[in-house]
Amino acid sequence: MPKPATTPADPAPATGKRARLSDQIYGQIFERIVSGRLNVGDQLPSENEIAEQYGVSRPVVREALLRLRADGLVTAHQGLGSFVSAQPASRLKSLTSADNVAEYLRCQEVRIALEGEAARLAALRHSDTQLRVIDEAHTRFAASADEGRINAEEDLAFHRAIADAANNEFFVSVLDSTHEAMSGFMRLTISLTRSGSARRAQKVLEEHTAIVEAIRARDGDRARVAMQFHLDQARQRLINRERDN
Repeated sequence: MPKPATTPADPAPATGKRARLSDQIYGQIFERIVSGRLNVGDQLPSENEIAEQYGVSRPVVREALLRLRADGLVTAHQGLGSFVSAQPASRLKSLTSADNVAEYLRCQEVRIALEGEAARLAALRHSDTQLRVIDEAHTRFAASADEGRINAEEDLAFHRAIADAANNEFFVSVLDSTHEAMSGFMRLTISLTRSGSARRAQKVLEEHTAIVEAIRARDGDRARVAMQFHLDQARQRLINRERDN
């Protein structure tokens, strides 16, 4: 059984940033994992040790650990503690601050549920004009991917066109309300894609194509599954360097 990893104390979470305390603790542990100070198989310090180190309560630490587990970065073994189970690509730490990642991944959970249903309804309800808008957004994204210049705006336009084709204004309204976190996640994952392999970009394009084909075929269930698969794969590509290819 691996021994608990011993690492120098991190600086206390920044107090100038308005972020949930649990997100700040999440970010501190996440940074250790990304930097390689904690590797897959290493054991995290106990809840008491983390709480004492950062001067926070155990419930705050527990919430951060629950998020790390939900995001697939940490696994808990009853009676033994928590162990690192996945490690993001090291270049992630140069693209965003670690305490942003928890917010982005919470937003992604909402997107998987919301956009999966939006895609299903878009398949069943889209007009010819709406399908043309989706096709045009997909074509623009594909062209930019081929040229190595994909950006968050084109990705967002693709997803928003599908939400609009659901013909329920609340889908677009909810997407708009999460715009900041959603676009932040997109910018981050696209930056990883740009600096990654050509195969990674091709996978993203293939996932978009599967969504469009299902919507065009008016196959609601297939469209929902294709969208949810795409969003989950985006999440996996962010948190697991083994999927970063």
